[in-house]
Amino acid sequence: MYQQKTILASVFLFLLFRFCSSTDTITLTRPLKDGDVLVSSGENFALGFFSTRNSNNRYVGIWYHKVSEQTVVWVANRDNPITNSSGILSVDQSGNLILHEADQRFVFWSTNVSGVANDVFSAQLLDSGNLVLFQRTNRQVYSWQSFDYPSNTLLPGMKFGMDRKTGLKRMITSWKSSGNPGIGEYSYAMEFVGSTQLFLYKDMTKIWRTGSWTGHGWSGVPEMTQNFIFNVTYVDNNNEVAIVYLIRNSSIFSRLVVNESGIVERLTWHEANRRWIGFWSAPKEPCDGYSHCGSFGICDPYKSGTFECDCLPGYEPQAPQDWYLRDGSKGCKRKVGMKMCKNGDGFVELARAKVPDTSTARVNMSMGLEACEEFCLRNCTCEGYAIADVREGGRGCITWYGDMIDTRTFSDGGQSLYIRVDADELAKYSSKKPKSSHKNPFLVIVMPVVAAGIFFSTCICCYIKKKNNKKKKDNRKEHEVGFSFTVDSYKSRDGSFIEKDIGENVDLHVFDLMTIVAATDNFSPSSKLGEGGFGTVHKGKLANGQEIAVKRLSQSSGQGMQEFKNEVTLIAKLQHRNLVRLFGYCFHRDEQMLIYEYLPNKGLDSFIFDQEKASLLDWNKRFQIIRGIVRGLLYLHQDSRLKIIHRDLKASNVLLDADLNPKIADFGMAKIFGGDQDEAKTRRVVGTYGYMSPEYAMEGLFSVKSDVFSFGILLLEIISGRKNNSYYLENSVNLIGHAWDLWKQDKALTLVDSTLGDSFDDREILLCIHVGILCVQESAADRPTMTDVAFMLSNSETKLPYPNQPAFIFRQLHYGTESTSASASGGVGSVYDEMITIVRAR
Repeated sequence: MYQQKTILASVFLFLLFRFCSSTDTITLTRPLKDGDVLVSSGENFALGFFSTRNSNNRYVGIWYHKVSEQTVVWVANRDNPITNSSGILSVDQSGNLILHEADQRFVFWSTNVSGVANDVFSAQLLDSGNLVLFQRTNRQVYSWQSFDYPSNTLLPGMKFGMDRKTGLKRMITSWKSSGNPGIGEYSYAMEFVGSTQLFLYKDMTKIWRTGSWTGHGWSGVPEMTQNFIFNVTYVDNNNEVAIVYLIRNSSIFSRLVVNESGIVERLTWHEANRRWIGFWSAPKEPCDGYSHCGSFGICDPYKSGTFECDCLPGYEPQAPQDWYLRDGSKGCKRKVGMKMCKNGDGFVELARAKVPDTSTARVNMSMGLEACEEFCLRNCTCEGYAIADVREGGRGCITWYGDMIDTRTFSDGGQSLYIRVDADELAKYSSKKPKSSHKNPFLVIVMPVVAAGIFFSTCICCYIKKKNNKKKKDNRKEHEVGFSFTVDSYKSRDGSFIEKDIGENVDLHVFDLMTIVAATDNFSPSSKLGEGGFGTVHKGKLANGQEIAVKRLSQSSGQGMQEFKNEVTLIAKLQHRNLVRLFGYCFHRDEQMLIYEYLPNKGLDSFIFDQEKASLLDWNKRFQIIRGIVRGLLYLHQDSRLKIIHRDLKASNVLLDADLNPKIADFGMAKIFGGDQDEAKTRRVVGTYGYMSPEYAMEGLFSVKSDVFSFGILLLEIISGRKNNSYYLENSVNLIGHAWDLWKQDKALTLVDSTLGDSFDDREILLCIHVGILCVQESAADRPTMTDVAFMLSNSETKLPYPNQPAFIFRQLHYGTESTSASASGGVGSVYDEMITIVRAR
């Protein structure tokens, strides 16, 4: 008898253990404690407590159970972490799921459903990843489900949109950081004004848009084709408007995430490689940026070598000067002289487009294509139209009123957009086809041939006339300008050739010589801003009131045609708030001029090396300038489309705007690196002695670490208020040696510019000195990258490595003294053509 009871007890415990270890349910009597894990019936998902990397905070979340890399897809207490392991998730008497500690004194999270206490049976984790509260009477009806309250992840089967009956809006929001699942600054949500579309927001600012729903997919997501990996269901009725993605192959794990960097990405788990593979993401190129080309602008990323922004048919840039600078944010306006709402108005078709933001549009699903065109044509305020649903010949009409924003084109995908133009503009386009299907063969074949012949004959005549006029104009200018030119100075490389050579690579404004002469009062001495080895810089004012800085290159500077072309083609492709803006250039015979934005505070050197003006830069402002220079260099080295080594970074090449924000200038010596290139060698050393790294000055080797060395010098100069070559104290022949001596003696704060007084943060100063010394180490491998520098300066608590002995601290730098060719503002001479014939040991 005793033996039978023992066997029965063992069987009971075995069954109980199996039941408890594989349960996917929470009930009144069976809560989930920290350390317990619920696993869904098919073992796809798990529910439990977790902590993020480098944190002891505890959260309740859902993650993939079969994925080896823990991937959390939903978090309950996002902004209310538990700081210990006493958390419990349970169903309480009111019928809610609640997260609390053992003593229940504080509730960290609750489903907060009212009036369901008598119906709730349990909470269950489904194999879809959905955590649901079941009603007792009907297990198919949920009183609450986690799918209605997503975190940063959209799972297959999850509805994304709005329940029109309850007003519930389902959206996903990023984590605050990779280690903090709290609600971050990015959100991805469906909007319903006009035609339905999805927006990615940063706080309340729109940064990307899917385009409207076309029946097959979003007009701005061409990857959504008939062969998409999902079955997509879109519902828009009186009850709800929502989209649901269902994976075609249930064995594939796929998720849509808004990450903390502001990217919407579709990821798929690859079991063989045991990692998530990126399937699709946005935004990923300039044309993805919301309203990148402004109102009535259109973005075309496939325009080879030119600015991606253009204007819609019938429109022209609102601010042509900004357009030349590759800034299309101010958009376009109707062309001057267009006669809208007159007889002859029509529409130009733009194929493969993401249609504009429909927030200013109206939708009528009862119209077809022809009715939509006629409806828009009758309304003078209608700017354009498109079909709402492109399936089966198309139905539904979207018409735009007011600004048309965020339009772009694709190489494949998108839909047709029709833009309203007047009769004259319509005649320039051939995309508007006659409605009649009976075409006269004479009109179709003969007339176009005749028209083409007339057109080409006219073009040839105009070209010959224009060329003759240009010769006359150039000859006339040579007698009008207050200085002389050598007519054949470049022989085969005359002005027209150079403009063509540059024009193939950049889209910049080419200023004629008379415009620059007028703007600078014939380069009068009163307009001169500075002078250096490169030539002179003059202040000017264009006829429209725009102030400019004209860099007029000297023929004796050694900075020749290659450097001129280099600066024009390079800086035209760079757009960053900490890089100087190039408006355009002027080339005429021997004259080479670069036209920049005018920065009233000139170079950084005019402040930090001037005892009176140095006091205008307190430590906070200097630290802001340092970080601005870091951002600019980081953009050049890593974040721009090109990998660029500046090679002449110094105080005089950092200009300050009206608010004393830094802008890196002078790209004549810069070099472009390939994507996988880290280092290059040259026999022609260019740059400025005193700022050059040892491997570059002696062996011609340059890399991003060359710029890091120059930045280290500049950083120490900003802190000390002294030039690198101004120290001749005891054993220190330069600033590097002096800083190193003070560092070793724990007297680094003695380096600080006396004009700062005591109004600075000791920790920030010491951090900057430490970083500066790390940047000027002898070996390039020992120096940090600009990414490392940015991190160091933004994280004061980070423990930095102890620096090795810097470069040049015991050499007598005879070449660092002032010379007649030195820049008046920089105090050190620039080297343009130093040939290396002897390799010297370091």
